Amino acid sequence: MNVFGVDIGGSGIKGAPVDLERGDLAEPRHKVLTPQPATPSDVAGCVAEVVEHYGWSGPVGVTFPGVVTGSTVRTAANVDKGWIGVDAAALLGERLGGLPVTVLNDADAAGVAEMTYGAGRGRGGTVIMLTFGTGIGSALFVDGRLVPNTELGHLELNGREAEKHASTRAKEDKDLSWEEWAHRVRKYLAHVEMLFSPELFIVGGGVSRKAEKFLPLINNVRAEIVPARLQNNAGIVGAAMAAARG
Repeated sequence: MNVFGVDIGGSGIKGAPVDLERGDLAEPRHKVLTPQPATPSDVAGCVAEVVEHYGWSGPVGVTFPGVVTGSTVRTAANVDKGWIGVDAAALLGERLGGLPVTVLNDADAAGVAEMTYGAGRGRGGTVIMLTFGTGIGSALFVDGRLVPNTELGHLELNGREAEKHASTRAKEDKDLSWEEWAHRVRKYLAHVEMLFSPELFIVGGGVSRKAEKFLPLINNVRAEIVPARLQNNAGIVGAAMAAARG
């Protein structure tokens, strides 16, 4: 069964039909740039552009980079603050001509996909998925059950938000080498490990495609650290899973 998933990020909005039997994209994904500023109306237009690219007419799952309870956005760190308080499922459903829409936190979606089809499959205990991109998203699992909306990228590290120090955007903005960035990521992982004592870290986001450049440089962290198997498609797959559940 194919279901559509859309992943809203701080820099790009991407989506595709997903084959839920295989846990992979059924067609190559379509991506558009996130509008700046990323207002609800403009982002909804971009989501519609992605969905309409495929002529899709069924349920749609959409990830959002912030806390989502029910279908209402509660925080918006890397998009326009106008999202706060918006019923995102209602807004997007209206823009998509009445299609049923399910909305959830972006890292939670990626984490659920990795726990079902990817690097976390079959793993018990405490597992933390971290997505590195414009910010740092997180998904916390205890014996396979999601603790939603953890937003661990906003933990304080060195007197500032961790995602301002160790995200992929921080690497690009500061023109950090892989070694310099890996040192920042190690400090962040050590901080999260101190708080939650996970058995496994899954590192996702677009940078997971280049895991060999930085993961071997991270030491002095007790937990196992692995790259996301679904890489930057995990959010799309998790969004589609949420839409299938309704």
